[in-house]
Amino acid sequence: MLAVRNLQAGYGAAQVLFDISFEIGRGEVVTLLGRNGMGKTTTVRSIMGLLRPKAGEVRFEESLLSGLPPYRIAQHGIGLVPEGRQVFPTLTVEENLAATAANRKGTGRWTLPEVYALFPRLHERRGNLGSQLSGGEQQMLAIGRALMTNPRLVILDEATEGLAPLIRAEIWSCLKHLKDEGHAILVIDKNVDALLPLADRHVIIEKGRSVWSGSSAELAGDPSLKDRFLHV
Repeated sequence: MLAVRNLQAGYGAAQVLFDISFEIGRGEVVTLLGRNGMGKTTTVRSIMGLLRPKAGEVRFEESLLSGLPPYRIAQHGIGLVPEGRQVFPTLTVEENLAATAANRKGTGRWTLPEVYALFPRLHERRGNLGSQLSGGEQQMLAIGRALMTNPRLVILDEATEGLAPLIRAEIWSCLKHLKDEGHAILVIDKNVDALLPLADRHVIIEKGRSVWSGSSAELAGDPSLKDRFLHV
């Protein structure tokens, strides 16, 4: 579904990505792992058109995305839950969700009632402004907003950063529900142990290069990978 090949990107003269390659199949959950500053968010920004790659390519269902503006990439069927949530602070919960609603032919699975069923707390707070929500509620809203675009692939950058354990568990439960429904998901998160039962495959990034890829069983069975690439 998504193919990232030999991606290179950076900011001005500072190159961050030197060689990132990985793929996501239909219905797969794939994680992007690595220490802080290794290029995970830059990879996401390059996929979504928020940063123009210097080399390499990004394809989604065989369509070349490299060079397209972000809104065109979203229209192809990729929903982003960005780092820091970035909900609209002066819009209500319902207005935040309506702002990204799409009803493209054949992709109308997610509607307001469906998002509220997934996150009942958003229904309770539907009249509250984005700025009045807790961090966990904002993350739920960011996920709901991405789903309202009716994507075929959902990307979550720092899915549970700064959230309480109970809220984290709720987010993981949501992602399990999306996986069961056949959504492809790319997750960036530091909670590796929580990702092991959820993800099909993992990709580790080190200094702007993809250095390892494998299953949850392979990652769990080789503690040296965590020590070498993930622990601070």
